[in-house]
Amino acid sequence: MRHLETVMGIPMSVDVRDDLDAAPAVEAAFRALREADRRFSTYRSDSEVSLLNATRSDAAAGSADLREVVALGLAMSEASGGAFRVRGPDGRWDLDGVVKGWAADRAARTLTASGIGHFCLNAGGDVAVSGSPGEGRPWNVAVRSPESPAGVLAVLSVTDSGVATSGAYERGAHIVDGRSGRPASGLRSATVVADDLTTADLLATAVFALGEEGLPWALAHGARGVLAVAADGRLLGQGALDFAPPGSGR
Repeated sequence: MRHLETVMGIPMSVDVRDDLDAAPAVEAAFRALREADRRFSTYRSDSEVSLLNATRSDAAAGSADLREVVALGLAMSEASGGAFRVRGPDGRWDLDGVVKGWAADRAARTLTASGIGHFCLNAGGDVAVSGSPGEGRPWNVAVRSPESPAGVLAVLSVTDSGVATSGAYERGAHIVDGRSGRPASGLRSATVVADDLTTADLLATAVFALGEEGLPWALAHGARGVLAVAADGRLLGQGALDFAPPGSGR
């Protein structure tokens, strides 16, 4: 079963390979994504994070989900020496570097809890995979080239993993090195493979903010492997990275 839906303003899809009626599980997973959008979208004046920023309330008084997302962001900020940031210069919460991966990971866990064992969940290029697409094969996950929307930098072969990429090629220089307050510029893109998508997404953003020093740092903080493009175009890789054979399909 395959399902595609726009959530958080981006296309999100799931490809389920289990031989069963996956529709109820898929609906529950996308309900979790829609709820995360409703709660955390800064484009909605009635979202919890917008109300938190408008009232300058203490995050500790928020919902359990808000407290979890804030805690994840603060922990990554501390681990990265402040390169990963969760608050803007005006003190407002900026949770974009946490929410998408966290929400997609929750959706993936919803599928697993519903008995779905073989799936690929794609949240705007950040991917959670489980099991196999068939015959015990791993999933092949394409990593977009920072040079072209249609270009592919590499195809990674993964299973039971989260894969996330951060870069400035779609939204411009939106990732700031919290240590300097300036847009991160040491890398063109950073892709992280980790055990889960929450970890992969957090680390990918942190690596992009840290620059080249972020690759070995990420391996010490939960990454299985890191693939990056330096500002001068060099391809950098560390850790366990399995590449799919040329021409292999998903």
